[in-house]
Amino acid sequence: MVGKRRRAPRPTYIIVSCLLVSAVIRLGNGGVVLAEELSTHVDEPPVARAQIAPPVPEPEVGFLLASIRTRQEQLSEREVEITERQLELNLIEQRIRQQLAVLKQAEQKLADTLAIADSAAEKDLIQLTTVYEKMRAKNAAEIFQTMEISFAAGFLSRMKPESAAGILSEMPPNAAYSISVVMAGKNANAPRE
Repeated sequence: MVGKRRRAPRPTYIIVSCLLVSAVIRLGNGGVVLAEELSTHVDEPPVARAQIAPPVPEPEVGFLLASIRTRQEQLSEREVEITERQLELNLIEQRIRQQLAVLKQAEQKLADTLAIADSAAEKDLIQLTTVYEKMRAKNAAEIFQTMEISFAAGFLSRMKPESAAGILSEMPPNAAYSISVVMAGKNANAPRE
């Protein structure tokens, strides 16, 4: 039979052959594994298989998970420490504010007390200056001669010029001169403009 053409298999034979192969695979011991292998080879294109990363060995995964958990615990502890420290700082800041308020009150009381004391001292000086002004010049001069020169000059500079002149005229010349120098030098370094 030289001239006979070979005929193509009929579709029914192909379908029956596939069903038989399928039955043999399913009935065999390795049928499930073989079927799974065949289905993965059929479903995945060759490029997709090459891109899948190799599985990480189990000990490395465990180590990574343990490392991540440890780091997470450290971060949680650090967050708690930071929160506690912030609370402490807030309390310290509140105490400082309270202490500053108390300090400001004390400073104001001190300023008020000093103002009262200054006012009283000034009042006393004015009164004493008035007393010296009303004294006879000779009697006041005797008292001023016993005072320290700068102290006497302070009183004389507060007095009316007529009273101060009367007292200075009753003093010995060297004492009157010394007091006059102190009085003149008192404002010598004051700014002129």
